[in-house]
Amino acid sequence: MTGLPPALSLYRLASGLAAPLAPALLSSRAAKGKEDESRIGERLGHASLPRPDGSLVWIHGASVGESRVALTLAAALIEARPGLNVLLTSGTITSAALVGREAPPGVIHQYVPADTPKAARRFAAHWKPDVAAFVESELWPNLILETARSGARLALVNARMNAASLRRWQRWQRSGKALVSQFDWISPADGRTARGLGHLLGRKLSVAGNLKLEVLPPMPSRDKLDAARTIVNGRPIWVAASTHAGEEEIVLDAHQHLLARHRDALLILVPRHPDRADSIATLLDQRQLEFARRSLREAPRQDVPVWLADTLGEMALWFELAPAALIAGSLKPGIGGHNPIEATRLGCAAISGPWRDSFSDIYDAYEAHGAVTTVQDAGGLAEAVRHVWAGEGEGVAAAQIALEALTGNVLETTTRKLLSLLDTRSEAR
Repeated sequence: MTGLPPALSLYRLASGLAAPLAPALLSSRAAKGKEDESRIGERLGHASLPRPDGSLVWIHGASVGESRVALTLAAALIEARPGLNVLLTSGTITSAALVGREAPPGVIHQYVPADTPKAARRFAAHWKPDVAAFVESELWPNLILETARSGARLALVNARMNAASLRRWQRWQRSGKALVSQFDWISPADGRTARGLGHLLGRKLSVAGNLKLEVLPPMPSRDKLDAARTIVNGRPIWVAASTHAGEEEIVLDAHQHLLARHRDALLILVPRHPDRADSIATLLDQRQLEFARRSLREAPRQDVPVWLADTLGEMALWFELAPAALIAGSLKPGIGGHNPIEATRLGCAAISGPWRDSFSDIYDAYEAHGAVTTVQDAGGLAEAVRHVWAGEGEGVAAAQIALEALTGNVLETTTRKLLSLLDTRSEAR
């Protein structure tokens, strides 16, 4: 491949010379549980599945977060164009498991090949993608260059780069420009990335919006949800989601306020770190509050006021089950809050403390639409839960409007643009 800046040419040469070491390195990683030993061939560019007939869009996301974006985008593409083939690649075992569980029909998963010229060329030659969409900051030079060389249309979607990454590309400006110029469309998720990549390319890029705000939450299984509803049996319930040390005391004070007027009220208490469950159990014992412990497969009787949900991966179940949730990490300073979007997507009204700096842009939009109740103490928290139980306030409907304003319908825009690239590719072929 001629005409590349020296630094990029040197990278291709070095990665090619290092390629013979890749099998041993991958085998070593597999021995440590970091690679799927049965699928190491995929990491060398050897496909384990045939390419389906027809048009194919390839979406690559590095790990779990990017793979969730990729799954959401794949579902939108297939809904807009039934019968479309979508290849998802990722680089971790956990992301592969996620795609295996949640991919819609029409989606194929492969591990992304190591970024050597031969592996990338082998991958592109087998899959022959019509469109390749790289999610966030996955700028692997050989993979990008070989895919572009194959004739595919390229997109960098939900582009997000931190300041250090942008500085690094600025230092290698010629190589950075040569690489980023391969993309037919770039969709920056934030202003910093738009400015940084725009400076690299010498043209202005507009912020498209953050696709992660439109990611579909993992849905609880119907069996789990039905079982939980049977256990709750119509009781007034609320969730304290992702609590941290010092917050459980406030939550339990609020719940005792609620129990004074609603004797059958049930609190589902979900600590951010389940390994704190023993200390929370001690606190519940000190308060003389009976509780059932989810990790021990205990279910609360009708007279048990607290369900200690000390498990991982079940937050969607609790949001689906309850009408109201405290999005914790916000009752004490120094934590930064947590994201309320999953609760909104699952129809659960969001309540928050005042400290949520890490998600200020989201909460600003929620505040502007009256979509979140901000509380200062246990009394305010109890009152906010009662309001939701009484059906008062805008709640989830307002939060969904806030999300639309916040995202700018970026999922629809991205879907439309990728399908447009697919059509131009088909015309060219």
